[in-house]
Amino acid sequence: MSGVEQVRFTEQRLSEINAVVKKYPAARSALLPVLHMAQKDFGYLSMEVQQLVADTLNLRLMMVREVVTFYTMFREQPTGKYLMEVCTNAGCMLNGANELVEHITKTLGIKVGGTTPDGMFTVTEVECAGACGGAPVVQINNEYHEKVDAAYMDAFITKVNASAEGDQA
Repeated sequence: MSGVEQVRFTEQRLSEINAVVKKYPAARSALLPVLHMAQKDFGYLSMEVQQLVADTLNLRLMMVREVVTFYTMFREQPTGKYLMEVCTNAGCMLNGANELVEHITKTLGIKVGGTTPDGMFTVTEVECAGACGGAPVVQINNEYHEKVDAAYMDAFITKVNASAEGDQA
């Protein structure tokens, strides 16, 4: 999203946003759901998209930035088709999360925070996925996968790559 092209919500999305705003006593209270909508529409929350959200809700950009930078579910950079967020907090770490991160990044040939050249995978670490009983946990596109090991991730990556190759045929 370059500065040349102005980002805008569709009329339908603006209508949905207005309906959400009406549920709250103040527009600021609708910020989280509107950020989710914006991320769904634009793929990530660039500064232009954050300004759009601020303007739409009549908020200062800093109010939007405070929320975007606090929550790990909001992304400020584009990610791969499959965003793999590995919990590396204490419970997951003690159950092999650090080794799992190392295995995944080595398998994909990227660093933590990186995206594969084909745009398929992005690997990040998150502080806590809130699912300690299933440690180690990997969230893939917001879906939790528990008690994950290297073999599980290898199978997932192989399945995705095979599907992508099938799509190109």
